[in-house]
Amino acid sequence: MKNISFKNDVLPLKNQLYRLALRITLDSAEAEDIVQETLIKVWNKRDSWDEIESIEAFSFTICRNIALDSIKKLGNNSDSLDRKDAPDSAYNPYEDIIHRDRIKVVKQIVDGLPEKQRSCMQLRDFEGKSYKAIAAVLEITEEQVKINIYRARQTVKQRFQEIDNYGL
Repeated sequence: MKNISFKNDVLPLKNQLYRLALRITLDSAEAEDIVQETLIKVWNKRDSWDEIESIEAFSFTICRNIALDSIKKLGNNSDSLDRKDAPDSAYNPYEDIIHRDRIKVVKQIVDGLPEKQRSCMQLRDFEGKSYKAIAAVLEITEEQVKINIYRARQTVKQRFQEIDNYGL
């Protein structure tokens, strides 16, 4: 019998769930609401936790589904991510501006990817999830996860180089 604790097993996922919801909706307030709704849904299923293979994958799946429903409802007319990146204190102001501009460009490129590629990239590159875990969350094969991540990375790399080289 699994001994799943909401406090020890589900609540620590809160920040990762938020980042996934934010990556899908591109709206911080909406992402916060989605995390709350996710936590409530996971809590309401507590009687069947023992039957769930991975509470983490279960939580991510619920979060993703709520986020996808949300963008369908809202039409996803949001701006880019508004999470702040702390600059390295070693940068001079000019380098800091270039660094922030590059981060902004990469985020805009990632935000423009198809949802599945965005979600795969978020879960793998930002959350460090395994291909198997991502496949379970997104309900696709591990091979499809790898393909989506490859395509996402290639697109980001190609578009960033085009922008960086030509200033478009």
